[in-house]
Amino acid sequence: MNFSDDILCTKSHEYILKGDLCTVGLTDYAIEQLGDIVFLELPEVGDEFAKGEAFANIESVKAASEIYMPVSGKVVEVNTDLIEAPEKLNEDSYENGWLVKIETTGDEEEFSDLLSYSEYKEELE
Repeated sequence: MNFSDDILCTKSHEYILKGDLCTVGLTDYAIEQLGDIVFLELPEVGDEFAKGEAFANIESVKAASEIYMPVSGKVVEVNTDLIEAPEKLNEDSYENGWLVKIETTGDEEEFSDLLSYSEYKEELE
């Protein structure tokens, strides 16, 4: 499955895959920049976040960073495998490296300023 065709990205390097439930994670570029991931703190199921609000914390050997919600939503699933083994993010930030799945609580307008993967790649150049 090639996620990059379907995902939308933020300028702060999060991605969202739209669906009945939206999948949220960090882009491959963000993971590359962070280096070896050593710690990940994710929210609880049921937590709600506004667009742009920090919902998770990540630490690597190089840096610590907050991860921001690309659109408003309620967390319905958390990738608990990553809490136990955050280094898995270094192998795959899309298929198995998603962070949370959310039900969106905002309107469609919230998606309007997100970038397609190709636009996101261009922004990085």
